[in-house]
Amino acid sequence: MTLPVNRFKQWLGESRVPVGTWLMTASPNVAEAIGFAGFDYVVLDMEHVPVDVPQAMAIMQAVAGTPAELVVRLPWNDPVMVKRMLDSGAQTLMFPYIQNAEEARQAVASTRYPGRGFRGVAAVHRASRYGTVKRYLQEADREIGVILQLETPEALAVLPEIAEVDDVDAVFVGPGDLSAAMDHIGDIRHPEVQEAIAGAVAACRARDLPCGIVGADPALVGEYIAKGFAFVAIGSDMSLMMSRAQEYLAAVRGESAATENSGVY
Repeated sequence: MTLPVNRFKQWLGESRVPVGTWLMTASPNVAEAIGFAGFDYVVLDMEHVPVDVPQAMAIMQAVAGTPAELVVRLPWNDPVMVKRMLDSGAQTLMFPYIQNAEEARQAVASTRYPGRGFRGVAAVHRASRYGTVKRYLQEADREIGVILQLETPEALAVLPEIAEVDDVDAVFVGPGDLSAAMDHIGDIRHPEVQEAIAGAVAACRARDLPCGIVGADPALVGEYIAKGFAFVAIGSDMSLMMSRAQEYLAAVRGESAATENSGVY
């Protein structure tokens, strides 16, 4: 048995922009369905969704049977959680709220075995296909993707230093928290927020570092692609379900569909 290839990590070096969505329902069935919807990747959100490790594994198993790749957004930059999720089979991890280069180095080191980091060693787990990937310990690092989420003006200000950290595969701009940190909470489209976002992706492009982002609707995501983002996401399983439900109800009742949550993914 050979080590599975991390297709998401491969895509980061290509010109095509992968399009994904967030998984926020904590449902393996919904995750599996979304995996067949045509998205390139899906993001299992463990930061804002009450998903523990066994639930996360069930969702990963569901997505594994679909064409979509999986990214896991961790609840925090916690080496114990990193170890458990990697052993459970996650290959691409997104670390929330990275503020500086030191936190970035800790994030990367927690995904690497001794010699390059401090990930704990276990022989038989889902990641090694229960011990059937014979050289898993020697080869695992090659297929692990590390995405660092920058969510404040302070983090964006030190993006050049963060970009210098070895084995960072991409950064991800968190528009919701960024807008809040800039005193424009809930207003992702505010010109100052969008200017900061444009500056971040330009800084990443200057350093050949892939940069990603999520938007609530296709129009905004199209603007992000035009700005040069290397990977994007549209909404979430929950927001897609709610918007479609509201659209249908509005059509039946002869009303306008609710738009108050248009900035929420």
